[in-house]
Amino acid sequence: MLGKKRKLGKKIDDLQIGDSYTASHIIEEKELLLYLGLTNDANPLYIQHDYASQTPYKQPVVPSVMLFGMVSSMVSMHLPGPGSHITQHEMTFPKPVFHDAEMKFTLEVIAVDVDHHEITLSVIGFDSDGDEVLQGKLNVCPAYEPESLTGRSLENFF
Repeated sequence: MLGKKRKLGKKIDDLQIGDSYTASHIIEEKELLLYLGLTNDANPLYIQHDYASQTPYKQPVVPSVMLFGMVSSMVSMHLPGPGSHITQHEMTFPKPVFHDAEMKFTLEVIAVDVDHHEITLSVIGFDSDGDEVLQGKLNVCPAYEPESLTGRSLENFF
């Protein structure tokens, strides 16, 4: 990582209402196991087929916070991108997502507040059947323009 230049995401002045980003992702069993191991989450509804088969879901479901993690990654990597930070979020999950599901997420800029250096994104997620499984809003602080190192290092000479 060191020495490799990384490009920052869009700055506040580069963003406008209507900008969007869409991504698809298949939720694999190994990702679920990594998440559950990392968080020490032992909810049987997430991984135990015998238990889940006895619930109204009939099969294990994907943790909703894992879905939010995928959305957060889209914000960090794509819209607005590296250097951005989610400051607030609200989400609903109207339908469960099951293991090995193919998801499609769309982020869209719905407000730009230059004075407060913040944008509002809507997010919507669909499964492969076209059913809505996630919807919400995010407030995001886009990347800041870094200060010039040479400009600051020479400020004593002006």
